[in-house]
Amino acid sequence: MNKFGVHAFVWTKDWTKESCVRAITNTAEIGYDLIELSTLDPKSIDVDFTRRQLESAGIGCTASLGLEADEDISSNDREKERRGQAKLEQALAMARDLGATHVCGILESAFQKYTVPPTAEGVKRSVEILHGAAEIAAKSNITIGLEVVNRYESNVLNTASQAVEMCKRIGAPNVKVHLDVYHMNIEESDIQQAIIETGDYLGYFHTGDSHRGYMGSGSIDLAGVFRAVVKAGYQGPITFESFSSRVVGQPLEGILGIWRNLWEDSRDLAEHALMYTRAQLKAAQEAHKQAERSRLPWPK
Repeated sequence: MNKFGVHAFVWTKDWTKESCVRAITNTAEIGYDLIELSTLDPKSIDVDFTRRQLESAGIGCTASLGLEADEDISSNDREKERRGQAKLEQALAMARDLGATHVCGILESAFQKYTVPPTAEGVKRSVEILHGAAEIAAKSNITIGLEVVNRYESNVLNTASQAVEMCKRIGAPNVKVHLDVYHMNIEESDIQQAIIETGDYLGYFHTGDSHRGYMGSGSIDLAGVFRAVVKAGYQGPITFESFSSRVVGQPLEGILGIWRNLWEDSRDLAEHALMYTRAQLKAAQEAHKQAERSRLPWPK
């Protein structure tokens, strides 16, 4: 059964003790199963305090991040690789101590706009470093999710098929594909088919809409997306991610181009997203059953 999550940036741009309590409390009160924590700045997270708050609220967590330019493990620059590997290991250790089930995001390259395509050697080095990270993650039963993002945020994984190929190259059972409908809407020729073809490699899923605002108020065919998720047999986390200039600050505001308010009320946004996701998933599940229900009875 899928667990439902919400990204912490729906609630707060930082992770002070006050914002930690507020974000986790609201997430739990609405009815989410987990909160996705950003570990872009691991030093900002009080791990022990956060874990106590999660346990008190009765919800779980996942973690996400993107490597910085000087941590790019696809750069074929040994110093950058070393820093990127250290960042990944630090994130995995934090996830372990938080009790997180997944570490996802732009882990295979830097979180930035590139001006040149990736090199074969750079991808090879990324695969090797991620294989080592997967071995560490496996010791704590953590799944690594390689996020497929648009061309302005990475030059390595822009489509689901590329991520599946990379998972195969890494060859670790706990390395999966992390799909996000916002990015798929930009890069995929057929979002539904891409989800279905990802199949068992799908390990983490971000919902949202074309403008990163309220679900259903943009241009993505979300009913079709959820039908594809069901058809693919996906049972992992489904996490709502949304950004507004009301909450996010730098550097994320600049990297993602969050220049306007797409919503004002975090709680209303999150409540709507959970209700919408549950309804769409239920509708997709019922649609999937129609073939069986529509069969003619056979004479006995």
